[in-house]
Amino acid sequence: MNDLLEFTINAHGGLENFNKFETVTARLICDGVLWSMVGHPGSVDDIYVTSHTNKQFTSHSPFLNKDWHTAFTSRHVAIKNSKGEVVEELSNPRDSFAGYTTETPWSQLQLAYFTGYAMWTYFNAPFNFGDAGYKLKELEPWEENGEVFRRLQVIFPEQVATHSPVQTFYIDKDGLIKRHDYNVDIAGGATAAHYLSNYINVQGIKIATKREVYVRLEDNTPLFPEPLLVSIDLSEISFK
Repeated sequence: MNDLLEFTINAHGGLENFNKFETVTARLICDGVLWSMVGHPGSVDDIYVTSHTNKQFTSHSPFLNKDWHTAFTSRHVAIKNSKGEVVEELSNPRDSFAGYTTETPWSQLQLAYFTGYAMWTYFNAPFNFGDAGYKLKELEPWEENGEVFRRLQVIFPEQVATHSPVQTFYIDKDGLIKRHDYNVDIAGGATAAHYLSNYINVQGIKIATKREVYVRLEDNTPLFPEPLLVSIDLSEISFK
């Protein structure tokens, strides 16, 4: 295993402990301008999410309707009611974003796809990076606000739905991920500098309970403090 990845996984609770669990659930309080930009203001203001740790699956509830929840996988997304009946569904959802820019509104299913893969990515990093198909490279260090971060570049397998194939994770001296850079391919390749903070220990796993996403400029610095693209505050976190 890459030494930086091993250091980071151990700092977040260790692979042996993480592999004891099959799901992680949390309450999300979300804000930011993204939701209005894609035509769904207030859609994820206060919502519960469950992601699997051993396969790519996520569900949000209640989703747009008090009786609805989502079922996301990398190749399919659905909205279902409380009886488990499909309200609407879409196969190969990523194809539906062809030609989209940051100003293109999303359908309900496209919103479910984005929120599904995003939270799965956040919950499972860095534990999944040792799986088959991931390619890792340590980049040169990065200094920001008087702190030096080691940087891990991760190339995701093609079958994994996520923001973009190449993403970069900034690791602090304690081994915690403090920044996460990517492009949002489904929104015209919009750049993102995603900050993680307020870590807590949940059943032996370190979880960042606050996330803020800003535009990433060409010099790799964030456009700060506005616009705040997305903020996520997590609570009621549990692993099962």
